[in-house]
Amino acid sequence: MRRRTETFGVIVGNRNFFPNRLVEEGREQLLRAIEELGYKVVVLSPEDTPYGAVETRRDAERCARLFSNRKEAIDGIIVTLPNFGDEKAAADALRLSGMDVPILIHAYPDEIGKLDIENRRDAFCGKLSLCNNLVQYGIPFSSTTLHVESPGSDTFKEDLKTFAGVCNVVKGLRKARLGLVGARPSAFNTVRFSEKILEHEGITVETIDLSEIIAQAQGLDSAASEVKRELERIKDYISTEGIPETALEKMAKLSLVLSDWVEENALDAVSVQCWTALEEIYGIVPCTVMSMLSEELIPSACEADIMGALSMYALELAAGTPAALADWNNNYGEDENKVITFHCSNFPKSFFTDARMSFQALIANDVGKENTYGTCVGRISPGPATFFRLSSDDLRGRITSYLAEGGYTDDAVDTFGGYGVAEIGNLQGLMKYIVERGFEHHVAVVKGHVGAIVKEAIGKYLGWDLCDHTCGS
Repeated sequence: MRRRTETFGVIVGNRNFFPNRLVEEGREQLLRAIEELGYKVVVLSPEDTPYGAVETRRDAERCARLFSNRKEAIDGIIVTLPNFGDEKAAADALRLSGMDVPILIHAYPDEIGKLDIENRRDAFCGKLSLCNNLVQYGIPFSSTTLHVESPGSDTFKEDLKTFAGVCNVVKGLRKARLGLVGARPSAFNTVRFSEKILEHEGITVETIDLSEIIAQAQGLDSAASEVKRELERIKDYISTEGIPETALEKMAKLSLVLSDWVEENALDAVSVQCWTALEEIYGIVPCTVMSMLSEELIPSACEADIMGALSMYALELAAGTPAALADWNNNYGEDENKVITFHCSNFPKSFFTDARMSFQALIANDVGKENTYGTCVGRISPGPATFFRLSSDDLRGRITSYLAEGGYTDDAVDTFGGYGVAEIGNLQGLMKYIVERGFEHHVAVVKGHVGAIVKEAIGKYLGWDLCDHTCGS
Protein backbone atom coordinates (compact mmCIF):
# COMPACT_ATOMS: atom_id res chain seq x y z
CA MET A 1 0.00 0.00 0.00
CA ARG A 2 1.46 3.36 -1.01
CA ARG A 3 2.10 5.85 1.78
CA ARG A 4 2.82 9.54 1.34
CA THR A 5 4.37 12.14 3.61
CA GLU A 6 3.69 15.71 2.49
CA THR A 7 6.39 18.36 2.68
CA PHE A 8 5.37 21.99 3.11
CA GLY A 9 7.34 25.09 2.34
CA VAL A 10 6.70 27.58 5.15
CA ILE A 11 6.83 31.36 4.94
CA VAL A 12 6.78 33.21 8.26
CA GLY A 13 5.60 36.78 7.74
CA ASN A 14 6.85 39.67 9.84
CA ARG A 15 6.53 43.41 10.27
CA ASN A 16 9.37 44.71 12.41
CA PHE A 17 7.57 47.21 14.61
CA PHE A 18 5.69 44.34 16.28
CA PRO A 19 7.45 42.49 19.12
CA ASN A 20 10.15 40.08 17.85
CA ARG A 21 9.06 37.55 20.46
CA LEU A 22 5.77 36.97 18.64
CA VAL A 23 7.59 35.97 15.44
CA GLU A 24 10.04 33.68 17.21
CA GLU A 25 7.34 31.98 19.25
CA GLY A 26 4.88 31.85 16.34
CA ARG A 27 7.42 30.23 14.02
CA GLU A 28 8.28 27.61 16.62
CA GLN A 29 4.63 26.84 17.42
CA LEU A 30 3.62 26.45 13.79
CA LEU A 31 6.56 24.21 12.87
CA ARG A 32 5.88 22.06 15.92
CA ALA A 33 2.20 21.70 14.97
CA ILE A 34 3.12 20.67 11.42
CA GLU A 35 5.76 18.16 12.44
CA GLU A 36 3.60 16.63 15.18
CA LEU A 37 1.16 15.56 12.47
CA GLY A 38 3.98 13.83 10.62
CA TYR A 39 4.62 16.37 7.86
CA LYS A 40 7.99 17.76 6.82
CA VAL A 41 8.94 21.40 6.32
CA VAL A 42 11.24 23.54 4.19
CA VAL A 43 11.72 26.91 5.89
CA LEU A 44 14.27 29.69 6.25
CA SER A 45 16.35 29.46 9.42
CA PRO A 46 17.15 32.34 11.80
CA GLU A 47 20.63 32.24 10.24
CA ASP A 48 19.16 32.95 6.79
CA THR A 49 17.00 35.92 7.77
CA PRO A 50 16.08 37.63 11.06
CA TYR A 51 13.98 35.11 13.04
CA GLY A 52 13.72 32.92 9.91
CA ALA A 53 10.97 35.25 8.68
CA VAL A 54 10.24 37.10 5.43
CA GLU A 55 9.91 40.86 5.69
CA THR A 56 12.01 42.49 2.97
CA ARG A 57 12.61 42.03 -0.73
CA ARG A 58 15.94 40.38 0.06
CA ASP A 59 14.23 37.98 2.46
CA ALA A 60 11.72 37.16 -0.27
CA GLU A 61 14.52 36.39 -2.73
CA ARG A 62 16.26 34.10 -0.25
CA CYS A 63 13.02 32.26 0.46
CA ALA A 64 12.30 31.92 -3.24
CA ARG A 65 15.76 30.44 -3.89
CA LEU A 66 15.29 27.96 -1.06
CA PHE A 67 11.93 26.84 -2.43
CA SER A 68 13.24 26.66 -6.00
CA ASN A 69 16.13 24.46 -4.89
CA ARG A 70 13.71 22.13 -3.11
CA LYS A 71 10.98 22.36 -5.73
CA GLU A 72 10.63 18.62 -6.27
CA ALA A 73 10.13 17.97 -2.57
CA ILE A 74 7.59 20.69 -1.78
CA ASP A 75 3.93 19.66 -2.08
CA GLY A 76 2.39 22.89 -0.82
CA ILE A 77 3.23 26.18 0.88
CA ILE A 78 1.94 27.53 4.19
CA VAL A 79 2.16 31.26 4.85
CA THR A 80 1.79 32.10 8.52
CA LEU A 81 1.36 35.55 10.04
CA PRO A 82 2.38 35.73 13.73
CA ASN A 83 1.78 39.47 13.38
CA PHE A 84 0.49 41.78 10.64
CA GLY A 85 3.33 40.74 8.36
CA ASP A 86 4.68 42.44 5.27
CA GLU A 87 2.15 41.81 2.52
CA LYS A 88 4.52 42.49 -0.38
CA ALA A 89 7.41 40.40 0.88
CA ALA A 90 5.33 37.26 1.40
CA ALA A 91 3.58 37.67 -1.96
CA ASP A 92 6.90 38.34 -3.71
CA ALA A 93 8.43 35.20 -2.19
CA LEU A 94 5.60 33.16 -3.67
CA ARG A 95 5.86 34.81 -7.06
CA LEU A 96 9.66 34.62 -7.29
CA SER A 97 9.76 30.95 -6.30
CA GLY A 98 7.81 30.00 -9.42
CA MET A 99 6.10 27.29 -7.39
CA ASP A 100 2.76 26.08 -8.74
CA VAL A 101 1.45 24.30 -5.67
CA PRO A 102 -1.46 24.82 -3.27
CA ILE A 103 -0.99 27.63 -0.73
CA LEU A 104 -2.56 27.89 2.72
CA ILE A 105 -2.80 31.29 4.41
CA HIS A 106 -2.77 31.17 8.21
CA ALA A 107 -2.90 34.00 10.75
CA TYR A 108 -2.58 34.00 14.51
CA PRO A 109 -5.43 35.20 16.76
CA ASP A 110 -5.05 38.01 19.27
CA GLU A 111 -6.03 37.42 22.87
CA ILE A 112 -8.51 39.62 24.70
CA GLY A 113 -6.56 41.39 27.41
CA LYS A 114 -3.36 41.30 25.35
CA LEU A 115 -3.98 44.07 22.86
CA ASP A 116 -1.30 46.34 24.27
CA ILE A 117 1.75 47.27 22.21
CA GLU A 118 3.85 44.48 23.76
CA ASN A 119 1.45 41.66 22.82
CA ARG A 120 -0.85 42.64 19.96
CA ARG A 121 -0.50 40.85 16.64
CA ASP A 122 -2.98 42.46 14.22
CA ALA A 123 -2.64 39.34 12.05
CA PHE A 124 -6.41 39.39 11.54
CA CYS A 125 -5.97 42.56 9.49
CA GLY A 126 -2.65 41.55 7.98
CA LYS A 127 -4.21 38.47 6.43
CA LEU A 128 -6.65 40.67 4.53
CA SER A 129 -3.80 42.73 3.10
CA LEU A 130 -1.73 39.70 2.13
CA CYS A 131 -4.65 38.00 0.40
CA ASN A 132 -5.46 41.23 -1.43
CA ASN A 133 -1.94 41.17 -2.85
CA LEU A 134 -2.23 37.50 -3.86
CA VAL A 135 -5.43 38.24 -5.75
CA GLN A 136 -3.65 41.10 -7.53
CA TYR A 137 -0.74 38.78 -8.36
CA GLY A 138 -3.11 36.13 -9.71
CA ILE A 139 -1.89 33.53 -7.20
CA PRO A 140 -4.59 31.10 -6.04
CA PHE A 141 -4.63 30.23 -2.35
CA SER A 142 -6.64 28.52 0.36
CA SER A 143 -7.68 29.95 3.71
CA THR A 144 -8.16 28.32 7.09
CA THR A 145 -11.68 27.53 8.30
CA LEU A 146 -11.57 30.41 10.76
CA HIS A 147 -9.99 33.68 9.71
CA VAL A 148 -7.46 33.35 12.54
CA GLU A 149 -6.51 30.14 14.32
CA SER A 150 -4.07 28.93 16.93
CA PRO A 151 -1.72 26.23 15.56
CA GLY A 152 -2.48 24.16 18.64
CA SER A 153 -6.23 24.13 18.03
CA ASP A 154 -8.15 21.14 16.74
CA THR A 155 -9.55 23.34 13.98
CA PHE A 156 -6.09 24.13 12.65
CA LYS A 157 -5.05 20.49 12.83
CA GLU A 158 -8.06 19.51 10.72
CA ASP A 159 -7.31 22.37 8.31
CA LEU A 160 -3.76 21.10 7.96
CA LYS A 161 -4.95 17.57 7.21
CA THR A 162 -7.39 18.92 4.64
CA PHE A 163 -4.67 21.02 3.05
CA ALA A 164 -2.38 18.00 2.89
CA GLY A 165 -5.16 16.15 1.07
CA VAL A 166 -5.51 19.01 -1.41
CA CYS A 167 -1.77 18.95 -2.06
CA ASN A 168 -1.87 15.19 -2.52
CA VAL A 169 -4.70 15.36 -5.07
CA VAL A 170 -3.12 18.20 -7.04
CA LYS A 171 0.33 16.63 -7.17
CA GLY A 172 -1.02 13.19 -8.00
CA LEU A 173 -3.39 14.24 -10.77
CA ARG A 174 -0.94 16.62 -12.46
CA LYS A 175 1.38 13.74 -13.27
CA ALA A 176 -0.98 10.77 -13.21
CA ARG A 177 -0.15 7.73 -15.31
CA LEU A 178 -3.12 5.57 -16.26
CA GLY A 179 -3.16 2.12 -17.82
CA LEU A 180 -5.78 0.96 -20.31
CA VAL A 181 -6.02 -2.80 -20.87
CA GLY A 182 -7.96 -3.59 -24.01
CA ALA A 183 -10.71 -1.63 -25.75
CA ARG A 184 -13.99 -0.40 -24.37
CA PRO A 185 -16.94 -2.78 -24.79
CA SER A 186 -18.63 -1.94 -28.10
CA ALA A 187 -21.96 -1.37 -26.38
CA PHE A 188 -20.48 1.23 -24.02
CA ASN A 189 -20.10 4.49 -25.92
CA THR A 190 -20.61 6.10 -22.51
CA VAL A 191 -16.98 5.48 -21.47
CA ARG A 192 -15.43 7.28 -24.45
CA PHE A 193 -12.79 9.81 -23.46
CA SER A 194 -10.23 12.18 -24.96
CA GLU A 195 -6.67 11.01 -24.49
CA LYS A 196 -5.39 14.31 -25.90
CA ILE A 197 -7.26 16.41 -23.34
CA LEU A 198 -5.75 14.28 -20.58
CA GLU A 199 -2.24 14.59 -22.01
CA HIS A 200 -2.66 18.36 -22.20
CA GLU A 201 -3.30 18.28 -18.44
CA GLY A 202 -0.17 16.18 -17.81
CA ILE A 203 -2.03 12.87 -17.53
CA THR A 204 -0.58 10.03 -19.59
CA VAL A 205 -2.46 6.93 -20.75
CA GLU A 206 -0.45 3.77 -21.43
CA THR A 207 -2.26 1.11 -23.46
CA ILE A 208 -1.85 -2.60 -24.00
CA ASP A 209 -3.92 -5.02 -26.03
CA LEU A 210 -5.94 -7.47 -23.99
CA SER A 211 -4.56 -10.34 -26.06
CA GLU A 212 -1.03 -9.53 -24.83
CA ILE A 213 -2.11 -9.74 -21.21
CA ILE A 214 -3.94 -13.01 -21.80
CA ALA A 215 -1.00 -14.53 -23.71
CA GLN A 216 1.43 -13.63 -20.92
CA ALA A 217 -0.90 -15.11 -18.30
CA GLN A 218 -1.37 -18.30 -20.30
CA GLY A 219 2.40 -18.61 -20.62
CA LEU A 220 2.95 -18.87 -16.86
CA ASP A 221 3.52 -22.32 -15.35
CA SER A 222 0.94 -23.31 -12.73
CA ALA A 223 3.72 -25.04 -10.79
CA ALA A 224 5.86 -21.90 -10.61
CA SER A 225 6.50 -20.65 -7.09
CA GLU A 226 5.28 -17.12 -7.86
CA VAL A 227 1.98 -18.48 -9.19
CA LYS A 228 1.50 -20.59 -6.07
CA ARG A 229 2.25 -17.62 -3.83
CA GLU A 230 -0.23 -15.44 -5.70
CA LEU A 231 -2.84 -18.17 -5.48
CA GLU A 232 -2.46 -18.24 -1.70
CA ARG A 233 -2.63 -14.45 -1.57
CA ILE A 234 -5.98 -14.56 -3.38
CA LYS A 235 -7.30 -17.20 -0.96
CA ASP A 236 -6.16 -15.07 1.98
CA TYR A 237 -7.79 -11.99 0.49
CA ILE A 238 -11.35 -13.31 0.13
CA SER A 239 -13.42 -16.41 0.78
CA THR A 240 -13.11 -18.71 -2.25
CA GLU A 241 -15.37 -21.51 -1.08
CA GLY A 242 -16.97 -23.29 -4.03
CA ILE A 243 -14.66 -21.69 -6.63
CA PRO A 244 -12.85 -24.18 -8.93
CA GLU A 245 -9.09 -24.39 -8.38
CA THR A 246 -8.46 -23.99 -12.11
CA ALA A 247 -10.26 -20.64 -12.10
CA LEU A 248 -8.27 -19.49 -9.09
CA GLU A 249 -5.01 -20.42 -10.82
CA LYS A 250 -6.02 -18.31 -13.81
CA MET A 251 -6.71 -15.39 -11.50
CA ALA A 252 -3.28 -15.79 -9.89
CA LYS A 253 -1.57 -15.69 -13.28
CA LEU A 254 -3.59 -12.70 -14.43
CA SER A 255 -2.81 -10.91 -11.19
CA LEU A 256 0.93 -11.42 -11.65
CA VAL A 257 0.88 -10.18 -15.24
CA LEU A 258 -1.23 -7.11 -14.47
CA SER A 259 0.83 -6.22 -11.40
CA ASP A 260 4.06 -6.51 -13.37
CA TRP A 261 2.67 -4.28 -16.13
CA VAL A 262 1.55 -1.70 -13.57
CA GLU A 263 4.98 -1.66 -11.94
CA GLU A 264 6.96 -1.60 -15.20
CA ASN A 265 4.99 1.41 -16.42
CA ALA A 266 4.79 3.22 -13.06
CA LEU A 267 1.00 3.36 -13.33
CA ASP A 268 -1.19 5.06 -10.73
CA ALA A 269 -4.52 3.54 -11.83
CA VAL A 270 -5.79 1.12 -14.46
CA SER A 271 -8.91 0.32 -16.42
CA VAL A 272 -9.64 -3.09 -17.89
CA GLN A 273 -11.78 -4.44 -20.72
CA CYS A 274 -13.46 -6.85 -18.35
CA TRP A 275 -16.08 -8.45 -20.62
CA THR A 276 -16.72 -10.53 -22.64
CA ALA A 277 -13.48 -11.34 -24.51
CA LEU A 278 -11.64 -12.16 -21.29
CA GLU A 279 -14.30 -14.67 -20.25
CA GLU A 280 -14.59 -16.25 -23.71
CA ILE A 281 -10.83 -16.55 -24.30
CA TYR A 282 -9.29 -16.89 -20.84
CA GLY A 283 -12.22 -18.25 -18.81
CA ILE A 284 -12.56 -15.99 -15.74
CA VAL A 285 -13.72 -12.52 -14.79
CA PRO A 286 -10.94 -10.20 -13.53
CA CYS A 287 -12.98 -8.69 -10.68
CA THR A 288 -11.03 -10.12 -7.73
CA VAL A 289 -7.69 -9.27 -9.34
CA MET A 290 -8.92 -5.70 -9.86
CA SER A 291 -10.34 -5.56 -6.34
CA MET A 292 -6.93 -6.48 -4.93
CA LEU A 293 -5.25 -3.73 -6.94
CA SER A 294 -7.76 -1.16 -5.68
CA GLU A 295 -7.28 -2.34 -2.09
CA GLU A 296 -3.54 -1.73 -2.56
CA LEU A 297 -4.32 1.86 -3.68
CA ILE A 298 -3.94 1.18 -7.39
CA PRO A 299 -7.50 2.07 -8.46
CA SER A 300 -8.80 -0.42 -10.99
CA ALA A 301 -11.86 0.49 -13.06
CA CYS A 302 -13.99 -1.85 -15.12
CA GLU A 303 -15.28 -1.63 -18.69
CA ALA A 304 -12.23 0.30 -19.96
CA ASP A 305 -13.46 3.41 -18.13
CA ILE A 306 -10.30 5.53 -17.97
CA MET A 307 -12.10 8.60 -16.63
CA GLY A 308 -13.63 6.35 -13.99
CA ALA A 309 -10.14 5.18 -13.00
CA LEU A 310 -8.97 8.80 -12.81
CA SER A 311 -12.00 9.66 -10.64
CA MET A 312 -11.15 6.78 -8.31
CA TYR A 313 -7.55 7.96 -8.13
CA ALA A 314 -8.63 11.48 -7.17
CA LEU A 315 -10.73 10.13 -4.29
CA GLU A 316 -7.98 7.75 -3.18
CA LEU A 317 -5.51 10.65 -3.10
CA ALA A 318 -7.95 12.73 -1.07
CA ALA A 319 -8.88 10.03 1.45
CA GLY A 320 -5.78 7.86 1.53
CA THR A 321 -8.06 4.81 1.40
CA PRO A 322 -9.30 2.57 -1.44
CA ALA A 323 -11.92 3.85 -3.87
CA ALA A 324 -14.48 1.93 -5.92
CA LEU A 325 -16.37 2.41 -9.19
CA ALA A 326 -20.10 1.71 -9.17
CA ASP A 327 -23.16 2.08 -11.34
CA TRP A 328 -25.92 4.46 -10.35
CA ASN A 329 -28.15 1.45 -10.77
CA ASN A 330 -31.61 1.34 -9.17
CA ASN A 331 -34.13 3.42 -7.29
CA TYR A 332 -34.79 2.30 -3.74
CA GLY A 333 -38.55 1.97 -3.61
CA GLU A 334 -40.31 5.31 -3.25
CA ASP A 335 -37.49 7.07 -1.40
CA GLU A 336 -36.42 9.93 -3.66
CA ASN A 337 -33.08 10.44 -1.90
CA LYS A 338 -31.91 6.82 -1.93
CA VAL A 339 -30.27 4.90 -4.76
CA ILE A 340 -28.82 1.42 -5.14
CA THR A 341 -25.21 1.50 -6.36
CA PHE A 342 -24.13 -1.78 -7.88
CA HIS A 343 -21.47 -3.64 -9.78
CA CYS A 344 -20.56 -7.24 -10.55
CA SER A 345 -18.21 -6.46 -8.60
CA ASN A 346 -14.57 -5.49 -8.29
CA PHE A 347 -15.08 -3.30 -5.19
CA PRO A 348 -12.11 -3.31 -2.80
CA LYS A 349 -12.63 -5.74 0.07
CA SER A 350 -12.65 -2.94 2.65
CA PHE A 351 -15.93 -1.65 1.17
CA PHE A 352 -17.93 -4.69 2.27
CA THR A 353 -19.54 -5.75 5.51
CA ASP A 354 -18.58 -9.27 4.42
CA ALA A 355 -17.35 -10.41 1.02
CA ARG A 356 -16.94 -13.67 -0.82
CA MET A 357 -15.95 -14.72 -4.32
CA SER A 358 -18.70 -15.79 -6.72
CA PHE A 359 -19.53 -15.82 -10.43
CA GLN A 360 -20.76 -13.06 -12.74
CA ALA A 361 -24.48 -13.79 -12.93
CA LEU A 362 -25.27 -11.16 -15.57
CA ILE A 363 -23.18 -12.69 -18.35
CA ALA A 364 -23.09 -16.33 -17.21
CA ASN A 365 -25.89 -17.32 -19.59
CA ASP A 366 -23.99 -15.87 -22.55
CA VAL A 367 -20.48 -17.17 -21.90
CA GLY A 368 -21.12 -20.04 -19.48
CA LYS A 369 -21.00 -19.96 -15.70
CA GLU A 370 -17.70 -21.88 -15.70
CA ASN A 371 -16.06 -18.87 -17.41
CA THR A 372 -17.34 -16.21 -15.01
CA TYR A 373 -15.80 -17.03 -11.63
CA GLY A 374 -13.99 -14.21 -9.85
CA THR A 375 -16.49 -11.57 -8.72
CA CYS A 376 -16.42 -10.04 -5.22
CA VAL A 377 -19.96 -10.00 -3.86
CA GLY A 378 -21.53 -8.56 -0.75
CA ARG A 379 -23.15 -5.47 0.75
CA ILE A 380 -21.31 -2.16 1.11
CA SER A 381 -20.91 -1.35 4.79
CA PRO A 382 -22.91 1.62 6.12
CA GLY A 383 -21.21 4.95 6.72
CA PRO A 384 -20.39 8.31 5.12
CA ALA A 385 -19.24 8.36 1.50
CA THR A 386 -18.13 10.76 -1.22
CA PHE A 387 -19.25 10.37 -4.83
CA PHE A 388 -17.22 11.88 -7.67
CA ARG A 389 -17.01 11.76 -11.45
CA LEU A 390 -14.56 13.24 -13.94
CA SER A 391 -15.37 13.35 -17.64
CA SER A 392 -13.65 14.74 -20.72
CA ASP A 393 -15.87 17.25 -22.49
CA ASP A 394 -14.49 16.79 -26.00
CA LEU A 395 -16.73 19.45 -27.54
CA ARG A 396 -15.32 22.17 -25.25
CA GLY A 397 -11.87 20.67 -24.76
CA ARG A 398 -12.34 20.65 -20.98
CA ILE A 399 -12.32 18.23 -18.06
CA THR A 400 -15.58 18.49 -16.18
CA SER A 401 -16.84 16.88 -12.99
CA TYR A 402 -19.45 16.63 -10.27
CA LEU A 403 -19.18 15.92 -6.57
CA ALA A 404 -21.59 14.87 -3.85
CA GLU A 405 -21.42 13.70 -0.26
CA GLY A 406 -23.83 11.30 1.36
CA GLY A 407 -23.62 7.89 2.93
CA TYR A 408 -24.49 4.22 2.75
CA THR A 409 -27.37 2.98 4.86
CA ASP A 410 -28.04 -0.40 6.43
CA ASP A 411 -31.15 -0.88 4.28
CA ALA A 412 -31.51 -4.47 3.13
CA VAL A 413 -31.51 -5.41 -0.56
CA ASP A 414 -32.09 -8.90 -1.91
CA THR A 415 -29.79 -8.96 -4.93
CA PHE A 416 -26.42 -10.25 -6.19
CA GLY A 417 -23.04 -8.71 -6.97
CA GLY A 418 -21.62 -5.83 -4.97
CA TYR A 419 -24.28 -3.40 -3.82
CA GLY A 420 -25.32 -0.82 -1.29
CA VAL A 421 -28.10 1.67 -0.63
CA ALA A 422 -26.75 5.22 -0.75
CA GLU A 423 -28.58 8.27 0.60
CA ILE A 424 -27.81 11.71 -0.87
CA GLY A 425 -29.68 14.91 -0.24
CA ASN A 426 -31.65 16.12 -3.30
CA LEU A 427 -30.66 13.01 -5.22
CA GLN A 428 -33.17 13.86 -7.94
CA GLY A 429 -31.45 17.17 -8.57
CA LEU A 430 -28.12 15.39 -8.89
CA MET A 431 -29.57 12.86 -11.32
CA LYS A 432 -31.00 15.67 -13.44
CA TYR A 433 -27.60 17.33 -13.57
CA ILE A 434 -25.91 14.06 -14.58
CA VAL A 435 -28.51 13.39 -17.28
CA GLU A 436 -28.54 16.89 -18.74
CA ARG A 437 -24.75 17.18 -18.84
CA GLY A 438 -24.29 13.71 -20.32
CA PHE A 439 -22.16 12.20 -17.57
CA GLU A 440 -21.42 8.49 -17.53
CA HIS A 441 -23.41 5.90 -15.57
CA HIS A 442 -20.33 5.07 -13.48
CA VAL A 443 -19.44 7.00 -10.32
CA ALA A 444 -16.32 6.76 -8.17
CA VAL A 445 -16.92 6.30 -4.45
CA VAL A 446 -14.74 6.46 -1.36
CA LYS A 447 -15.74 5.88 2.25
CA GLY A 448 -15.78 9.08 4.31
CA HIS A 449 -16.38 12.73 3.46
CA VAL A 450 -13.55 14.30 1.45
CA GLY A 451 -15.62 16.66 -0.68
CA ALA A 452 -13.88 19.78 0.63
CA ILE A 453 -10.50 18.40 -0.41
CA VAL A 454 -11.67 17.38 -3.87
CA LYS A 455 -13.46 20.66 -4.50
CA GLU A 456 -10.47 22.79 -3.57
CA ALA A 457 -8.02 20.69 -5.58
CA ILE A 458 -10.13 20.27 -8.71
CA GLY A 459 -11.77 23.66 -8.94
CA LYS A 460 -9.16 26.04 -7.53
CA TYR A 461 -5.77 24.56 -8.36
CA LEU A 462 -6.38 22.32 -11.37
CA GLY A 463 -8.96 24.66 -12.86
CA TRP A 464 -11.31 21.92 -14.03
CA ASP A 465 -15.06 22.43 -14.14
CA LEU A 466 -16.78 21.16 -11.00
CA CYS A 467 -20.39 21.06 -9.83
CA ASP A 468 -20.47 20.60 -6.07
CA HIS A 469 -23.92 19.10 -5.54
CA THR A 470 -23.38 18.96 -1.78
CA CYS A 471 -23.10 22.74 -1.54
CA GLY A 472 -25.52 23.43 -4.38
CA SER A 473 -22.96 25.25 -6.53
